Amino acid sequence: MTKPAAPKRRLPTSPFKAPATPAPKHFAVGDQVTHDVYGLGRVVGVEDDIAALVDFGSARMRILSPYAKMIKL
Repeated sequence: MTKPAAPKRRLPTSPFKAPATPAPKHFAVGDQVTHDVYGLGRVVGVEDDIAALVDFGSARMRILSPYAKMIKL
């Protein structure tokens, strides 16, 4: 069994910029969104940056943060 690779360290004296961390996504009730799996939908509920309840027409789904597959339109 192999050991997982450790993330590479960035030296403070490196001439290269540190990788940028993306800003966390925030959704509000009424936002129109698209999801890679479920398609187009509308946010009908938000649980304090934990999850969003989205109505996709055929089903209502609870999408958990960090909302990797969901984009606000």
